This record gives sequence, structure tokens and C-alpha cells, in this order.
Amino acid sequence: MKRLFSILAISGIMAFGTVNATTNATSTTTTTVATMTQDEEAAAAPAEEVGFHQELKKRFIEGGPGFMGIVLLCLILGLAIAIERIIFLNLSTTNTTKLTKDVEDALNSGGVEAAKEVCRNTKGPVASIYYQGLDRTDEGLEAVEKAVVAYGGVQMGQLEKNVSWISLFIALAPMLGFMGTVIGMIQAFDKIEAAGDMQPSLVAGGIKVALLTTVFGLIVAIILQIFYNYIIAKIDSIVNNMEDASITLMDLLIRNKK
Repeated sequence: MKRLFSILAISGIMAFGTVNATTNATSTTTTTVATMTQDEEAAAAPAEEVGFHQELKKRFIEGGPGFMGIVLLCLILGLAIAIERIIFLNLSTTNTTKLTKDVEDALNSGGVEAAKEVCRNTKGPVASIYYQGLDRTDEGLEAVEKAVVAYGGVQMGQLEKNVSWISLFIALAPMLGFMGTVIGMIQAFDKIEAAGDMQPSLVAGGIKVALLTTVFGLIVAIILQIFYNYIIAKIDSIVNNMEDASITLMDLLIRNKK
């Protein structure tokens, strides 16, 4: 539940900031058009061409609130989940070498209970797996191995939680962009049919607006894909550490039994 609230909070903050930015850009454009003289427009034109951020906001507004808003929602939700996952995975990263040494020292000096106390005071899935294995040492090494494998699967599920939503938004954003483009092209041809004449000025604006949805859909997909690949790489790294730690724990318990 806390993670859900975190995702919603991040989404709300990002949505509020985006809406403010879009509103400010719209009001600024309206005020400028209403008050500028022709000389001022000529002087301000080079300044407006500078800056990728301003151009991006301008193109977003030109794309229309329909599909552009949905594509933006995909970006906001995808980034919110990605940020939540990155924070969770960074908190789940453990110095496995140090933990293993501390557990081994605790086993040698205070036995299983001391080692379990070390695991309780350490965050991360590796410490949790160690604790589950140590908790079943009285049942034999086979029970320890089963507990480690079973709890390792549970921890892997926690690491991969909500990641599938990011892949959904990666696929959804460009598809929505393509749909907006197709609908815009249909509307452009409807204008040609109604006018009864093929005039480039009649449909050029509509086609440009339609293509903008595809561009922004692809931009959203690229951004989310970068975050997704980082998250997958981070999960693989943690899972590898979990597997190595499980083998090391079994070795420690075997040596301790002797």
C-alpha cells in the first residue's frame, strides 16, 4: 500500500508540474500574440528558436490535448513506477561480501542465533534469504536448501513487481501516437473531400499535427525503455548476488556442522 501511495504521489507531482508548464506556455503564447508589435515579433523570433525545451512545449501544444494527453499520461505513470522501482532496488542492494563475513563471524562466535541477529539488522533480500536458511538449520541442510530456494523466488517476485507496467507503457505510447496520426490523416482527407480540391495549405497543418503524436509517442517509448533496461539490469545483478549468497550460506553451514 505504501508503494502504491508513493507511485500515486510521484505521478501527481509530475502531472501537476507538467500541467503548470503547459498552462504557463499557453498563457505566455496568448499574451505575446496579443501584445507584440511586428517589430517585436521579428526581434523575438531568433530567441524562440533557441532552446529545445521551449520548442518541445510548443510542439506538444500543437499536437492537441486528445492523444497527446494520453501519451503524456503514459510517460508520467511509467516514470513514476520506474523511479519507485529504482529506489526500491537501490535500497535492496546489499554488500554481500560484508554480510557473509559478518554472518560467518557470528556463527563462529555466537552460533545460529547470533547470525540470525546479524541478518535481522541488515536490509535487503540477501539478508532475508540468509535469515530464512538459518532459521531452519535444526531441520537439516536439505530443509535449509529448500527454504533458501523458495524464499529466493519470493524475493525475486518482489524485485520484479510492477516492472511489467513499464513495458506496457513502452508498447502503448507509440501505438497511441500511431493511432493519433492515422485519425489525423483521416480528418485531413475528409477536408480534401469536403473542399473538392487538393490544396496543400488545406491539409498541411492537420497532417503536421497528426505526425506530432507519433513523434511524442516514440520519445516516450525511448525514455521509458532506457529506465526499463536499467531496472532489468539491476534486478539481474541482485538476483545473481542472491544465488551466490545462497551457495555461500550452504558452504558456511556445512563447515559449521563439522
